[in-house]
Amino acid sequence: MRIKSVESWWVQIPIEAARQHRSDFGRMTTFDAAILRIETDNGIVGWGEGKNAAGSAGNYAALVHLLNHEIGPKLIGMDPRQITPIWEMLYNGVRSVSAASSGHAMPEIARRGHALAAISAVDIALWDIAGKALGEPVWRLLGGRKAERLPAYASGGWAPAEEIGAQLQSYIDQGGFKSVKMRVGAMDGPPPVSAARVRAARKALGPHVELMVDAHGTYTVAEARRFMTLVADCDLAWFEEPVIADDKPGMAELRASGTIPIATGESESTRFAFRDLAMLRAADVFQPDPAFCGGITEAMRIGTIASAFNLRFAPHLWAGAPCFFAGLHICAASPASFVIEFSLGANPMIHDLVEEQTIARDGMIDIPEGPGLGFTISEDFLAAHIRRP
Repeated sequence: MRIKSVESWWVQIPIEAARQHRSDFGRMTTFDAAILRIETDNGIVGWGEGKNAAGSAGNYAALVHLLNHEIGPKLIGMDPRQITPIWEMLYNGVRSVSAASSGHAMPEIARRGHALAAISAVDIALWDIAGKALGEPVWRLLGGRKAERLPAYASGGWAPAEEIGAQLQSYIDQGGFKSVKMRVGAMDGPPPVSAARVRAARKALGPHVELMVDAHGTYTVAEARRFMTLVADCDLAWFEEPVIADDKPGMAELRASGTIPIATGESESTRFAFRDLAMLRAADVFQPDPAFCGGITEAMRIGTIASAFNLRFAPHLWAGAPCFFAGLHICAASPASFVIEFSLGANPMIHDLVEEQTIARDGMIDIPEGPGLGFTISEDFLAAHIRRP
């Protein structure tokens, strides 16, 4: 079996006005991603996804060009089941042969950002092919699954203080969730505004619903510490991305100075970044995004680091269907995983791009049983939403 074709598109799906929200990213009017299709010479098709932008919108022209004109040609004629060698080849570039024989990484200079997003898309698609070739779900290839269903949390929460309780309660009513996440940070201005929203949410939900907050890395250390003090009695399950990913010492300082667990990682890529977080004792929960961190292969490595340091693992899955389904298989196979992110904002990239229904029941998500990643792309819908240059 050999790779016959590699093709990627910038897929951009409009979000209806009534379901748009505003955050520190601005108003979200579209859901965007780089969607990748890899086909083998025996007709098996694998689907992948790469991300290079925050939120659900962004410019994917450069990433798609990289996949189609630089990465794709290197893959033609290769055995798609050589998943790890392909990952290392793409990561190490011209030094891939030396790296393989030496037994350690010798990455290209441009080893982050678009390069890792492209590797992520390829890796997800190759795992999809591997599962389909064997007639098995990806989680079985990763070593098995620990449960048929896993707990999920509802991810959203942008409403002002007077409406946030009702918004989060509507999430609980939709899927029976036992835990919810809301946004805080620069979208609100000074920390007391976010704190007031959190206090209103806790009052509305009561003490038995797990409540997480996500600042998207928009606070300084001083602002994040102030916020933590203001919500100290709200029993938060975690404080996500309190400061920018580049300030790992600052994150470690916050974790050491407070009692709220720190979650981070959606802006990080590769096991090396998560190694640093673990060594600095900067986080309690690792949140790699499969479409950015290096795909399924690297996410599983990151999960192993979490397990080794007695940390928890909850991948960032605010994404399209290939990334989300990849996350389901990763969580099913990883000993350190404990909860799945389920976006309750408008997400046509999950709900409309694939033929299968993706729903939560009693706060739980089913782990796919079908071969590969377990979804079927709606190719007509895909074709209708390709953004042309």
